[in-house]
Amino acid sequence: MTEYKVSYAPPTGKPLGTNLAFKIGTFICIPLLNLVGKKRWRGGENIPKSGKIIVASNHVSYLDVLFLTHFLYRNGRAPRYIGKEGVFKVPVIGKIVLAAGQIPVVRESKDAAKALEHAVKTLNAGHLLGVYPEGTLSRDPSSWPMIAKTGLARLAITTQTHVIPIAQWGSQIVMPTYEKKVKLFPRTPIKILAGKPLDLSKWYGKEDDPAALIEATAFVMRAITDLLEELRGEKRPVEIFDPHNSDLPRTGNFKKKR
Repeated sequence: MTEYKVSYAPPTGKPLGTNLAFKIGTFICIPLLNLVGKKRWRGGENIPKSGKIIVASNHVSYLDVLFLTHFLYRNGRAPRYIGKEGVFKVPVIGKIVLAAGQIPVVRESKDAAKALEHAVKTLNAGHLLGVYPEGTLSRDPSSWPMIAKTGLARLAITTQTHVIPIAQWGSQIVMPTYEKKVKLFPRTPIKILAGKPLDLSKWYGKEDDPAALIEATAFVMRAITDLLEELRGEKRPVEIFDPHNSDLPRTGNFKKKR
């Protein structure tokens, strides 16, 4: 694994957590996002203006992270994310993303544990950390949240940090799941709904208890799914898609690999 220099400096600037690289990224991206999407955003009052916090969202498109970042940025926070290493290897973009404070991880590898160490230090410095608990784009046929990995719960419990559940919907119309073609016109409503912070103190001290981690993860994913049901105006299927019981690859474009 390539060694990356991750900054643990306390957040500064306005929005909180902004630095020069982050400003460059938003200067380029926000006008493009406004070009293709219409903001239908609610729950911004639930985003704290300072202090450590985790936001956790469902994942249906490569564009999710850009729209979510825009939402958080407009509500006073410049987030940090744990992102797949491939993004950091893209010429120019990779250096900007790393300089903006983002955290690389090699998924499904022994080095993935290093990302947890980075995330703990980032939270303890007072940052807002964005997490996609499923670890990849949803494989559910109807794009409902899957049974997620337990890394989010372990992180929240270890650092005793509240989690804000967030649901996103509409980005998969602009850029369909596992596709890179962008629908420009007409502009698509991008719906984001942030819920109230979740208290996981019931599981504090149980970060090494597999059953507790599964239970805490399900608690967070239920909250995210409830918000998504509100955005979509429909109920999720009774059976939740479980990637552990699927023959699809755990990460990457499964449509391409079939």
